[in-house]
Amino acid sequence: MNLKLKVWRQKDRNSTGALVEIPANNIPAEASFLEMLDIVNDELTKRGEEPIAFDHDCREGICGTCSLSINGIPHGPSETTTCQLYMRKFRDGETITIEPFRARAFPVLRDLCVDRAALDRIQQAGGFITARTGSAPEGNSVPISKVNADLAMEAAACIGCGACVGACPNGSAMLFVGAKVTHLASLPQGQPERRQRALSMVSQMDKEGFGNCSNYYECEAVCPAEIPATVIAKLNREYVCASAKEAVGAEG
Repeated sequence: MNLKLKVWRQKDRNSTGALVEIPANNIPAEASFLEMLDIVNDELTKRGEEPIAFDHDCREGICGTCSLSINGIPHGPSETTTCQLYMRKFRDGETITIEPFRARAFPVLRDLCVDRAALDRIQQAGGFITARTGSAPEGNSVPISKVNADLAMEAAACIGCGACVGACPNGSAMLFVGAKVTHLASLPQGQPERRQRALSMVSQMDKEGFGNCSNYYECEAVCPAEIPATVIAKLNREYVCASAKEAVGAEG
């Protein structure tokens, strides 16, 4: 396959970036998108040019590090992470535009790499429990209904890749925060911090500069973990209840 890439090149976070045309020739159809970039970088290095900087880690569709916007779609037309997108999804001779995730809270560090530490800070603000878990308990020692267990597992699947933010017209992180809050609010171990968790994580989300949910559901459409937008409704309920209790000084 011979392709034409339009790649966002930016020296550092203080520089002005631009789309640069780069050829990608002799690309195997069975290569992954990241392997294609590896091949292109090898050619750039041979010519004495700066290789394209992009994030990657496991390359197994687990970590979500490979945060690329491909033809305007976070992670591209893969319905999974970028590393699991294969070049057979594209046509020979096609032009592919590759950009970093676009959001005010995700500043571009270099080329296709963005700083997603804002998601870590939201997690640190309340996405944890203080109950000592110790070793794994016997499966039936903590009674949890199947409905709640399934809800918690579904929300816990979020890998924090940030695709939801990149897809949202407002750069909202509410799918991410909703998943984290829903996960722990559905389990008995998460109850002691339940109220403060919702308040702290939403507060940190606002401080980081993420936008509000715009109800376009683009976040749900591009999520590689298939987190449903219903977690946003759960987040709103948790936050409203916590705010009301905070206002009247209620406990729990």
